[in-house]
Amino acid sequence: MPIILKTTLLLMASNLFMTFAWYGHLKNQANKAWYVAALVSWGIALFEYLLQVPANRIGYTAMSLGQLKMLQEVIAIGVFIPFAVLYMKQPIKLDFLWAGICLLGAVYFTFR
Repeated sequence: MPIILKTTLLLMASNLFMTFAWYGHLKNQANKAWYVAALVSWGIALFEYLLQVPANRIGYTAMSLGQLKMLQEVIAIGVFIPFAVLYMKQPIKLDFLWAGICLLGAVYFTFR
């Protein structure tokens, strides 16, 4: 499997865990104390790090640090938008499109 594909898949899985760790408690544990939500989030984040660290180590063999970070940011927004709309039931906004277009510009300048 190509390094960039392997890195991308690991970062996608990592970002799914990260998004749930950062925002899932807003829906699932809204009635719990903040420290309970923090402990649960830390537990979820452990799995995120178990994927993210190898992804970055693998990706850094073929990409620059800036390219690796930009890939991570694009994946993060690509994971966050479906999470926000489908799981958190947030309305789709045109702002998501504008943010995506800005990221495409950033990707262009980082990978050119």
